[in-house]
Amino acid sequence: MFSRADLVFLHAPSVYDFRKHSILYGPVSDLVPSTPVFEMYPIGFTTMAEYLERHGHRVRIANLAVRMLNDEKFDPEALVKRLNPVAFGIDLHWMPHAHGALAVAEMVKKHHPDTPIIFGGFSSTYFHEELIRYPFVDYVIRGDSAEEPIRQLMDYLTGAAKAPAIVDIPNLTWKDKAGEVRVNPHTYRPDTLDNVMLDYRYVVRAAVRDMDMSNYVPFKDWTDYPIMAALSCRGCTQACVICGGSGAAFKKMHGREKPAFRDPEMLAADVRRISKMSAGPVFILGDLRQPGRDYAKRFFAAMKGFNEPVITELFSPASREFLEDMARALPNFTLEVSLESHDPVVRHAFGKHYGNEPMERTLQDALDVGAKRLDVFFMSGLPQQTAQSVLQTVEYCEELIKRFGKDGRVAPFISPLAPFLDPGSRGYEEPEVHGYKLFARTLEEHRRLLVAPSWKYVLNYETKWMDRHQLVDATYAAGKRLNQIKAAYGLVPQEQAAATDQRINWAVGLIKEIDRLMVTTTHDEFEREMARLRPQIERANMSTVCDKRELNVDVSGPKLNYGQVAHMIVQDAAQTVSRALTAPFRRPAPAAVPAETE
Repeated sequence: MFSRADLVFLHAPSVYDFRKHSILYGPVSDLVPSTPVFEMYPIGFTTMAEYLERHGHRVRIANLAVRMLNDEKFDPEALVKRLNPVAFGIDLHWMPHAHGALAVAEMVKKHHPDTPIIFGGFSSTYFHEELIRYPFVDYVIRGDSAEEPIRQLMDYLTGAAKAPAIVDIPNLTWKDKAGEVRVNPHTYRPDTLDNVMLDYRYVVRAAVRDMDMSNYVPFKDWTDYPIMAALSCRGCTQACVICGGSGAAFKKMHGREKPAFRDPEMLAADVRRISKMSAGPVFILGDLRQPGRDYAKRFFAAMKGFNEPVITELFSPASREFLEDMARALPNFTLEVSLESHDPVVRHAFGKHYGNEPMERTLQDALDVGAKRLDVFFMSGLPQQTAQSVLQTVEYCEELIKRFGKDGRVAPFISPLAPFLDPGSRGYEEPEVHGYKLFARTLEEHRRLLVAPSWKYVLNYETKWMDRHQLVDATYAAGKRLNQIKAAYGLVPQEQAAATDQRINWAVGLIKEIDRLMVTTTHDEFEREMARLRPQIERANMSTVCDKRELNVDVSGPKLNYGQVAHMIVQDAAQTVSRALTAPFRRPAPAAVPAETE
């Protein structure tokens, strides 16, 4: 149940009507917490909501994707019809939401024709001039830091005192009364993250305020595995060819010459605060060495003696001294590294310039200093990579297990670059230079790809070394072989490995059957056959090349700290009463304010 809000954030599923479509999504989400519907809303929802509420605006979140996953009878349109905010905010952060985000916006505008719809996120930024031309999109906030621009826009829409003129709001793309597109300068680009907070206390308090936790759950199985993130930076020092979060992509899309970092002591306080809410791990996003060695030392000093589970990242080989410092400060740490390929030539073409030996030494040092687990990630679909190379990478995974993983702490994974090569990445901007061929360039083309019958045809690329068919076949073959290796070395239970193997077999058979139907049936016959195959497709869609639970850090005891949550609720109630008794009268916000032309 939603009370009146200034802004309601809506998170759409990847494909809006996924409950009606029969789509073989493939292993596109096996190594992230979300399902193939990509129901996890961006962490920017949380930082923007906290920032807006800190500045006097009431904000709500409705995770339509999770609601639709958890309840087949849930009607997102009925929920939207009941809402009456000043504005709606919809994320188009990563491209897998190109279908769902636009469909939700169109549905919202049908029921609330006079209520502004605001888009934001990386993909919104990249495609802002195409996106704003959809009749159901009113504003697009560009850039990697939307907190201040959206505050100014909400001040403008609510008629707040000292609200800026629309033409003065930074990073904003909008349409004037004549329907002409206006692009305000992209001038808001904070040098640090010290003015924002990734504060999950907002989520808990807002859920209690709305008396409905279901709209705020970050992803489907979060209550079973309440992993949370701490944000060390926006931007990146790395130059990975295929990544929309690389340094090159941040420079192109956001004008960022260097990353913005959060003060290390503030980051430490974030981690400690987050950990009080649940027994789940805190994932520290970003390599702590990016801002320099002193930053990491200060963070570790502030975290010394912290015994709760933490996941950290390395973008390149690390010194033993650094790992020893990490182990002293975070004795219950899991380390994630991404080698991408066993072949340094492929890794170099990807944008990472180190050999195997330095990273292998890092793995050994991490184990020696006490890492609870090492997750080692590889990928298919890279420059210079053949189908044979993908399978050789899997054999390299077995070598790593033999050398470092006898006690079960080394966990290798492999997944495809899917479904899309990221807009803004070097590979997307100069595909021929890096050996890629693109099948989609515009937002609308990506939107249409997402409803293709299998992930083979959702892919927006193929490479000089593997076409779509070879890439899909190599991915399944690699997943099948790595699953066998993990079972042989006791990294996964035999029963679990057998179930994964069966899902891969189902998926391979379904890919072939869908290919056959695409060339042998009429449109109506194809739709009937896909409907018949839907139960099999749904079984093959989840945890295809590995069981998602393999990524989970062991969490014992109660998952959520209900005592801490209850304390927050009481504290928030007291603050609400205090504000109500002392705050001046505030007039209701208007439904919308027409855009100015000057």
